[in-house]
Amino acid sequence: MTDGRHDAESRLARIERLLENGGHELAPAWRRATRGEPRWAVTAVILLAVALQLMLPHRLTLQPYWMLPALELVLLAGLIAANPRRVEPRSRWLRWLGLALIGVISLANGWAAVRLVAGLVNGTEGKYAGPLLLTGGGIWLTNVIVFALWYWEWDRGGPMARARGHRQFPDFLFVQMQSPETAPQDWEPAFLDYLYLSFTNSTAFSPTDVMPLSRWAKMLMMLQSSVSLVTVVLVVARAVNILH
Repeated sequence: MTDGRHDAESRLARIERLLENGGHELAPAWRRATRGEPRWAVTAVILLAVALQLMLPHRLTLQPYWMLPALELVLLAGLIAANPRRVEPRSRWLRWLGLALIGVISLANGWAAVRLVAGLVNGTEGKYAGPLLLTGGGIWLTNVIVFALWYWEWDRGGPMARARGHRQFPDFLFVQMQSPETAPQDWEPAFLDYLYLSFTNSTAFSPTDVMPLSRWAKMLMMLQSSVSLVTVVLVVARAVNILH
């Protein structure tokens, strides 16, 4: 009975959309050309990642410790100068600039994570529980940001390609794509949707309500879950051991 009612509601919503558009069903926003998404969310999260990197103990970072964060700020400034308000498809070099920025953030956080894990295994890190939890939490949160940026940058060719509406098949299937009647007609995935995907994958160690469709998406989510699991298990286990 519940399924029949849901089907009836879906058909009714489709009929209403047809009547509103003169008998022609309008393609969902994520499948057609639209304006680029606002830049503020991704800019704020990148600045948070830079701040987290600067707060890490200098022994865990590439030296000099300010070099990679400074490079990230320079790359971010270039992106903002080219597209200050929206992520719009203006030039191909902007995509490469964005990929370079994500690559530098990934390198900085990956290096810190490897140094922390190696120090925990060798017994040279984690003398005090409080600082260890803060350091591990900072690396974990930056890891969430890093993978959110990769998901956002690669899904259907990236934000600029999505704005053009060139690619029909998504790499990630959001709930609004399966049930368009639950979302406005102008809904399309934006950076905060990918940030949510990254956070839930890091906490549940598996997909939740956003499903990976392409092979690269599945492999990237598997890598993120593995990194998150190792970081959480080692940091928490060491902290508990110190407290006892």
